[in-house]
Amino acid sequence: MRSLLIGAVLGAFANVAAAQGHAGHDAAEKAFGQKGDPKKVSRTIDLDMSDAMRFAPAELAVKQGETVRFRLKNSGKVMHEMVLGTMQDLKNHADTMRKEPGMDHHGEAGMVHVAPGKSGSLVWQFTRPGEFHYACLVPGHFEAGMVGTIKVGPP
Repeated sequence: MRSLLIGAVLGAFANVAAAQGHAGHDAAEKAFGQKGDPKKVSRTIDLDMSDAMRFAPAELAVKQGETVRFRLKNSGKVMHEMVLGTMQDLKNHADTMRKEPGMDHHGEAGMVHVAPGKSGSLVWQFTRPGEFHYACLVPGHFEAGMVGTIKVGPP
């Protein structure tokens, strides 16, 4: 029982640290791009995350090679996050979060947590063309439709 309580307290501290709006440090390239260099940002996109379980805007268009700063505002009263990926990546991650809600799957590049009423940012370079997505994978949010689409076109 005591180890369960200690685990819960440590998990809460990890969630509070993640809620500060910091992106992770994984620099490996993914199918949908790689962590961007803040000095090479060519455009800033403002996104609002609401308790209506929606992102505004829900559709974005970027160019291959473009480095974008996402400026995120959580206008709600609950934690939200933005996770970039392919739809399959997001479905798999959401499934893992449902099965292991206390496990810290975060701290990777391509995701940022934003506490209620706070702001955060994420810098990403889109290296390949295609259709990719962003979602809030807090349990129940993805299932409620908190998903957006990014279309990456030619440079």
